[in-house]
Amino acid sequence: MSVEMTGMKTSRETAATSYNGYIMLLVLLVVLAALAFIIPGMAPGDYPTKGDKVAFAGTLFASLIGVLILASGFFMIQPNQAAVITLFGEYKGSERTEGLRWVWPWMGKKKISARAHNIHSERVKINDLRGNPIEIACNVVWRVRDTAQASFDVDDYKEFVNIQIEAGLRTVGSRHPYDDFEGEEVTLRGGAEVVNAELLEELNDRLKVAGVVVDEAGLTHLAYASEIASAMLKRQQADAIIAARAKIVLGAVGMVEDALTKLAQDDIVDMDNERRAAMVSNLMVVLCGEKEAHPVINTGSLY
Repeated sequence: MSVEMTGMKTSRETAATSYNGYIMLLVLLVVLAALAFIIPGMAPGDYPTKGDKVAFAGTLFASLIGVLILASGFFMIQPNQAAVITLFGEYKGSERTEGLRWVWPWMGKKKISARAHNIHSERVKINDLRGNPIEIACNVVWRVRDTAQASFDVDDYKEFVNIQIEAGLRTVGSRHPYDDFEGEEVTLRGGAEVVNAELLEELNDRLKVAGVVVDEAGLTHLAYASEIASAMLKRQQADAIIAARAKIVLGAVGMVEDALTKLAQDDIVDMDNERRAAMVSNLMVVLCGEKEAHPVINTGSLY
């Protein structure tokens, strides 16, 4: 069954008409048994005429053709498998009933697996949103949903799936930056759920023309390309150090503020602005320094 869409015919799967193979096997056995009794009784006598010989030969030929027709129509359908039935190139439906089935032998039978397929794509080099070259790969779980589309709307649906997976991966990978040090954008490294959802939607949109549906899709490899990996690693380390320093300074400022407030509230010591500045300087050095502090005891006056 086909419908006209944008200048091309889009196939749609329909149920095929086939017969129970076990019943047809029983019919074949009955026919063979009947012929085994009938044929010997029709054999010409000792002095057969030409007409008797022709009649006997015709009967044997017709019996052989009938047996071959019955025997040639059997085919097996396994679980999660379908057979696309055609008659002289015309689609007649898809058979999904499991077990032994039978159709007329002049009808074509092409089996297609409806099981889930798992593909781990090759690593491809693309440019992210900011133009940085990166290497990316994904894992995709797909299956055939419409056997008619898979058979008639694309030339080779498995090759079509492989090519579209790479194309979809390139499209989604170029929409986002590898990393965003300001934390304002969805990134390939940090936004796995969003990126995987986009990849799943992109692949389903691309593969629906082949009657294929993608159940799962996700990135399995993500790295900067070798030519910039060293430079980007240094940048990541620098950003990490800056972020850590900022957090340390922010925490130190809070601790100094709490210390000064506590000293003032408990009236432990009365300090003027100069002493407060000196105390703040000393505390910041102690809290923010990378090395262990060595205190110096002042036995005299600050002045």
